[in-house]
Amino acid sequence: MFGKVLVANRGEIAVRVMRACEELDVGTVAIYSEADRHAGHVRYADEAYNVGPARAADSYLDGEAVIEAARKADADAIHPGYGFLAENADFARRVEEADGLTWIGPSSGAMEALGEKTRARRLMADADVPIVPGTTDPVTDPDGVRAFGEEHGYPIAIKAEGGGGGRGMKVVEAPEEIEERLASARREGEAYFDNDTVYLERYLESPRHIEVQILADEHGNVRHLGERDCTLQRRHQKVIEEAPSPALDDQLREEIGEAARRGVAAADYTNAGTVEFLLEDGEFHFLEVNTRIQVEHPVTEMVTGIDVVNWQLRIAAGEPIGFAQEDVSVDGHAMEFRINAEDAAAGFQPASGGTLTTYDPPGGPGVRIDDAVRTGDRLVTDYDSLLAKLIVHAGDREECLARSRRALAEYDLEGVRTILPFHRLMVTDGRFRAADHDTKYLDSALDTERLAEAQRRWGTETATGDDGEVVEREFTVEVNGKRFEVELEERGGPAPPAGGRAPTASRPEPAGGEGTATEGDGEVVDAEMQGTILSVAVTEGEEVAPGDVLVVLEAMKMENDVVASRGGTVSRIAVAEGDSVDMGETLVVIE
Repeated sequence: MFGKVLVANRGEIAVRVMRACEELDVGTVAIYSEADRHAGHVRYADEAYNVGPARAADSYLDGEAVIEAARKADADAIHPGYGFLAENADFARRVEEADGLTWIGPSSGAMEALGEKTRARRLMADADVPIVPGTTDPVTDPDGVRAFGEEHGYPIAIKAEGGGGGRGMKVVEAPEEIEERLASARREGEAYFDNDTVYLERYLESPRHIEVQILADEHGNVRHLGERDCTLQRRHQKVIEEAPSPALDDQLREEIGEAARRGVAAADYTNAGTVEFLLEDGEFHFLEVNTRIQVEHPVTEMVTGIDVVNWQLRIAAGEPIGFAQEDVSVDGHAMEFRINAEDAAAGFQPASGGTLTTYDPPGGPGVRIDDAVRTGDRLVTDYDSLLAKLIVHAGDREECLARSRRALAEYDLEGVRTILPFHRLMVTDGRFRAADHDTKYLDSALDTERLAEAQRRWGTETATGDDGEVVEREFTVEVNGKRFEVELEERGGPAPPAGGRAPTASRPEPAGGEGTATEGDGEVVDAEMQGTILSVAVTEGEEVAPGDVLVVLEAMKMENDVVASRGGTVSRIAVAEGDSVDMGETLVVIE
C-alpha cells in the first residue's frame, strides 16, 4: 500500500478520498488555490501545498504544479477525485511516466479509448452493448446533420467529442436549426475541451438515466456493483440520485449490469468507472463511460456495503478484487441529495457569496454527510457550487423517502443560499415519489411557482461575513533546523506600517479590474449570473440595435445570450473570451 497520497482536488471529494486513505493508514496531501487557503480539505489533510491563484487553469488544472507538489511532499500516488484533471489522459500519462508516482485511476490508454465518444461507441457496439442510433465518426458540416435527420428523423442530439453532463450538447428540433446548433456545440467543445469535434445521436424524448458502477483490477477481475438512477436532473446536471433504480425489474437489471461488464472488459479497463445508459420504453442504450469516481458513488456504497474509494486505492496498489460478482448484493434503498449553493427558484442560479453563519447537518440512523465545510466558512464561488452531499439509507424506497424528509428538515444551514428548499419539496412531490419522471421533468414539467414557494418557506438569506480588511504578514520560522515561510492573516487589524509588506488580495481582480470607472452615461451591461465568457460578439466602436447579442455567457452548462436593451455605440468591452465573471460584473458599455 502507498505511504502518502496527494489528492488533486478540493472540497468534499478531497475529504472523502482522504478519509479512505486514513482508514488504510496512508498519509494525505492536499493542494489548494489562493481562493481555498482556508478550505475544509486543507484543514483535513496531513499537509497541504499551494498550487496557484484562484483561477482553476492556473492552479487545480496546472498539471505541472500538481506533480511538483507531489514531489515536494514525497507522495507516491495521486488520486484525482472527479472533475479538474480526473479524466485528462495526458495528465494521467505524465503521472504514469513520473518516477515514484502511481496514478489512482484507469490507465491513460483506457481513458483515451473511452474519452473519445465516437471511439467508445464503436468499442461498445463491438462488445454487443446496445448504443443509441447515431454516428461513430465525427460530423464536420451541416450537410452531415441534414443527412442524419433525413434517415433517422428529428430531434437530433449534436454532442461534443469531449463533452459530458450536457456540456457541449445541442438539440436540433428542425432542419432550420442545424447550422446554429452545430456551431454552438463546436464552440462549447473548443472552449471547454479544446476539441471542436462533434458527433450525432438520435435524441431520446423521455429517457431515464441509469448508470452502473464498475470495479476492475489488473488481474482480469471485473465486477459491477449494481445500478444507480440519476434521472432527476436540471439542465443535464444531476441533483438527486438513488440506488437501486425504481425503473428496472430483475431481468433488465441483470442485462444492464452484464452489458456494463462486457464493455469495460473490452476496453482493458482497470480501477473504478461508471457506464452510463439511457432507458426508454424498456430498452437501454449506452451513453458514455466516466473514467473516474462519480459524485453519486455513496448511494452504491450504502446499498452494497462496498467502499468504492478504498478499492480504488487497493487496486492501484496492485491488489486483486477480494470478492466475486455473486458476492455483490443490494440491501435496501439509498438516495443522495446534492447540497448546491444555488437558488432553485431563480433557475438554479449559483449563489454569488455568503458565509455559513450556521452549519449543523443531520444525523441519526441511515444518514451520511459528505462535506468539507463548517460554521464560519465563506462561500468560494470560483468553482462548482457543490457544498455537501446528504446520503440516506433505509429498508426500501418508501422508508428512504420518509427518512430523507426527516433528515432534510433537520439540516440547519444559514447564511448561504442553497437548494435545500428544492430537496424538501421533491421528497413530497407526487411524480418523484412515484418515480414517474424523466430527465426533462425539472426543466419542462415542474411548476416553477412551487419552487418559488419552497424558497419562500424554507430559504435562507445570505450573509456576507464582512469582518474587515484582511492583512497578511509573512514570517520566517525555524523548526528542527528547517526554515519555513509562514503567512498569517489578521482581519480588521491595522495595515502594515509605511515601507512594510503590502497586503495581498485574497482573490484576483475580475476582468476589467476591480472598481474600474465607467466613462459616459450609456447603458452598462452587467453579468446576471456567474459564468464563463464563451464569445464576444461585438467590437468597440460598433453600432448595435436593441436585441443584438453582445456576449455569450455560459452558466450552469447553458449558453446565455447577453443582449443590448437599447441601441447605441459600443464604447467599452470589459471581458474577453474565456474570462470567468461574477454576477454584477460589467461586460459591455454602450453609449
